[in-house]
Amino acid sequence: MTASAAPVVSARPCSFCGKPVPVRMDHCPFCREMVPVVKLSPRIGKDGRREIRRGLLYMLLAGVIYYFAGGYSAMKVPYPFNPALTQYLSPIVFLGGLGMFLYGVYLKLRS
Repeated sequence: MTASAAPVVSARPCSFCGKPVPVRMDHCPFCREMVPVVKLSPRIGKDGRREIRRGLLYMLLAGVIYYFAGGYSAMKVPYPFNPALTQYLSPIVFLGGLGMFLYGVYLKLRS
């Protein structure tokens, strides 16, 4: 046999004793410990779940800001809020969250 025709045996090191273990075996032949097998996910990129959750949280935050800053709560705040907070900030945060939610749904449908 020539060197190029020799079968290639892949081995990985044992995480306990460090000796090479063939890939087809799940126990080390030297120390008899189970060698953990790590399987990687084939998916690379965003799946949209994180953006969906983040968008929903931003929309909830906008609702809480609007509720408490608009004076709809029975709880009295020790200092008055600027009216621009309820007129501009909470709708911007809500629309940003809605956009992030829709982007997450788009990524989820695409994957």
